[in-house]
Amino acid sequence: MITGEDQLRQLYAMPAERALRKQQAALDAHCQRFIALSPLCVLATGGGAGALMDASPRGGAPGFVHVHDAQTLWIPDAGGNNRLDSLSNLLHDPRIGLLFMVPGVNETLRINGTARLRDEPAWTGHFAGAHFTPKLVIEVQVREAYLHCAKALMRSRLWQAEAQVERSVLPSMNQMIHAQIGLDTPPESQAAMEQRYQQQIAAERAQD
Repeated sequence: MITGEDQLRQLYAMPAERALRKQQAALDAHCQRFIALSPLCVLATGGGAGALMDASPRGGAPGFVHVHDAQTLWIPDAGGNNRLDSLSNLLHDPRIGLLFMVPGVNETLRINGTARLRDEPAWTGHFAGAHFTPKLVIEVQVREAYLHCAKALMRSRLWQAEAQVERSVLPSMNQMIHAQIGLDTPPESQAAMEQRYQQQIAAERAQD
């Protein structure tokens, strides 16, 4: 078992100088362009000492995350399952990690910083019309930003059509959840669930 930094480092070569120096303290033009093209990011949060971590996807049209300036991102919070895990975590521990992805691009963009939850009209109103008006905005103060190499997505072949599987290889989400928690009621079909989600997304946009 690895229990110390020295043991860990013995297993791996030292990082190249470029890998160490690529970390930026602000969003340069390349990072900002990457975010403008990204329709998906994964948001990592923790609820403070002793709490487990959460990783949650956030999606929208490319550029749905707004670059307010080189140190600040605004993430509109769209409707989900209302567990509010990530948002509650940020109230207890403002640290946040983001991983941005662009379809067809194997590199990713990693950002670390701190976050606040803003519900003032100056923040929520920024997104009116273009996407939807969120209940709140996650305001991220960027501390670190750097591009991550393509190896993971190359190995996974994530963007390659021939690597995709048919949805039918798994039960529907509702079938799986019903089995997990022991519900006896008939589960909603995958098609019905997706139609309901589409209606909810359309309703969000119609509010503007």
